[in-house]
Amino acid sequence: MREESRHDGRTPSRRSILLAAPALLVSFRASRAQGGDPSWPPVFETGRSQFTIVRPRTPMPPLRLQDLHGKDVMLTAKPGRVTVINFWATWCAACRLDLPVIASLARSQPEGLDVLAICTDIKDVRKIRAYLGGVTAPNLSCYIDAYGIAADPNRSPEAVFKLTGMPITYLIGTSSRIEGYITGAADWLSPSGARLLQFYREQAG
Repeated sequence: MREESRHDGRTPSRRSILLAAPALLVSFRASRAQGGDPSWPPVFETGRSQFTIVRPRTPMPPLRLQDLHGKDVMLTAKPGRVTVINFWATWCAACRLDLPVIASLARSQPEGLDVLAICTDIKDVRKIRAYLGGVTAPNLSCYIDAYGIAADPNRSPEAVFKLTGMPITYLIGTSSRIEGYITGAADWLSPSGARLLQFYREQAG
């Protein structure tokens, strides 16, 4: 005779543990960051998105892109500086909110920080320049992923960055390694955004 399993309300079931795991993970991350763990970055959240740490920390290779004049350029992260790379597309509604914030962050010229944006969906330079002017981001350092090497929406294994959402912003640390990302229109000018950037600027690599 098979014995049926019973739960008396005191012992958590396997299903309840699995359902609670994401919340416990977020709580664990927050407690480490807010509890003063110097090795853990501070919490940075925007809407439903939270800055996600990438492991292993892979080096960012040189990226073959095009500038807004249609010329090929090789983009590299500068050692000793933090690089913020924003990926956007003209069809993305949230990008219209995100790009002005990215442009404002770049104009603020914080010490030890480079800010740039990469268009992922079209290659027409005139259309991209007109779009940037329409969203109040005319002077933002923007490039075109003309060769699909930087980020591939089809998740090509050759792509350096994965587009898990749009827009998505990656942070490259002082050792030129990919540290993490956040999706959605993140407010990098907020106190929590500033704390995250300061944390990585202070890292030795």
